Amino acid sequence: MNLRKWFFLFWSTMAVGGVVSAIIGTFMQWIDPDFGILGLKATGFNLLTMALVGLLFGAFSQMGFFSYLTLNYIALSVLRKGYLWNALQAYTSLFALGGIGYMLYQDRAKLNNGWIFWVLPLALAIASSAVAYVKAKQTNGTAFIPTVFLLVVVTLLEAWQALQSNVTAMAFMVIPMFACNAYQIMWLHRLLRKEQTTGSASSNAKPVA
Repeated sequence: MNLRKWFFLFWSTMAVGGVVSAIIGTFMQWIDPDFGILGLKATGFNLLTMALVGLLFGAFSQMGFFSYLTLNYIALSVLRKGYLWNALQAYTSLFALGGIGYMLYQDRAKLNNGWIFWVLPLALAIASSAVAYVKAKQTNGTAFIPTVFLLVVVTLLEAWQALQSNVTAMAFMVIPMFACNAYQIMWLHRLLRKEQTTGSASSNAKPVA
């Protein structure tokens, strides 16, 4: 991936984070007038503020995404067998879903609700599986489990601070982070495919005399 394509992915991911955060933040504030995050309630938490926070979410998502790509490269180099790494990712994804459900169940009294402990893991599992299915259809079947791992484990790690807060804060951070990660994983193969196509065309071109 060249620098121009990386810049496109970087700024477009931040834009996705800004737009999704503005939409989710407006909805959260509509259902909870006391909603606030990062201590910004004093500013009125207007639409611009939500969008700016969303841009930060997009940049943070980029860090997590490229950290996963680095981890994926190292793991494949060490294990040398893709199915072992996929099995480990599948187990970790299931463990993360169960673990976050258990943690939220333990904190249900503090969160003042009795449903988020099963709704969040279930919604994350369904949404991740749907995106992974589309990714696998557009690329190959081996992309399913890595995509689920990214959208479950990496998203939960990125939104970890919000998971220890209230439900509205969870929604405000988890949904934009998920959207940014899904956007990046769905664009990655398109950018790499264009680069490979361009490279093949250049190598097959006849030199000009």
